[in-house]
Amino acid sequence: MAETLLEVDDLRVQFHTDDGTVRAVDGATFRLEAGETLGIVGESGSGKSVTNLAILGLIPTPPGKIAGGRAIYRGQDLLKMSEGQLRDIRGRKIAMIFQDPMTSLNPFLTVAQQLTEVTMRHLGHTYEQAVEHARAGLERVGIPAAERRLFDYPHQFSGGMRQRVMIAIALSCQPDILIADEPTTALDVTIQAQILDLMRELQRETGTAILMITHDLGVIANICHRVNVMYAGRIVEEATVDELFERPLHPYTKGLLNSLPRLDDVRGDKLRPIEGQPPDLAHMPPGCAFQPRCREAVPGCTAEVPPLVLGAPGHRHACLVAPGGKLEGQKPAATAVSNSAS
Repeated sequence: MAETLLEVDDLRVQFHTDDGTVRAVDGATFRLEAGETLGIVGESGSGKSVTNLAILGLIPTPPGKIAGGRAIYRGQDLLKMSEGQLRDIRGRKIAMIFQDPMTSLNPFLTVAQQLTEVTMRHLGHTYEQAVEHARAGLERVGIPAAERRLFDYPHQFSGGMRQRVMIAIALSCQPDILIADEPTTALDVTIQAQILDLMRELQRETGTAILMITHDLGVIANICHRVNVMYAGRIVEEATVDELFERPLHPYTKGLLNSLPRLDDVRGDKLRPIEGQPPDLAHMPPGCAFQPRCREAVPGCTAEVPPLVLGAPGHRHACLVAPGGKLEGQKPAATAVSNSAS
């Protein structure tokens, strides 16, 4: 068994708004093991990014609030740490690549200033040592003429090169965990492939565990070992990548996969999008949050919030009608989706 680096248990994050309390994360539970890549996938607003911002103590308070749960890193609960303790861990032990490389770098500071700040703070480098470490870091992520480019500003780099700089900053202290929040969203597909290859190569070299947040199932298939699928603030399915793509159990996961083109599709076949819209997190429907959009829903789906249950070895889901669920085998009374998009 690999060492468990991070164990998140029943994490709950809420935002208090004029419209009510938004339960952005509602009971997320997962683990991250040393050297693995764990994917968290779901639509925008499903709670992926908020989960990981909460782990690092980056939820703005107010209006945000961590309402419960634990995030255990090497025996310590990150959610109970002071800001000073978290600053010692952020960047040094747990690093994050933020979503947009075009805006995540400070436009007023050179790349050298942004790289050296991390190692001078966490590794005790002198400025000269930090500059040499930064140069080696840029070379490692494939930036040519690294010694000269160190003193350029972010606007002098392309989007793909900025993302490489972000990865160099995140890995500069060789953290145990790298949280990658949609690291390829703003990049074209060719650069996406290069960035994913780079992350795999650096993971092999350093042994860093990666928590990959994305809405792109292609990225999940390309780089992850295990996957958590999130919907409306909850984890609704977890499995290995192979198991998830070959035998999805939750209707939401099936809907995500059915909405993507496949190489074995017959010409003329139409994609089947998930109809309707995600629920208002301040006014959740009764029972299963996916029920208003679900083609497999039965009347009992509104009776309770489905817990995660074992549907197959190593494969859990939160669906009452899927294998292992309380209502397994019941057939939907109608195929219409009540919350379809207009």
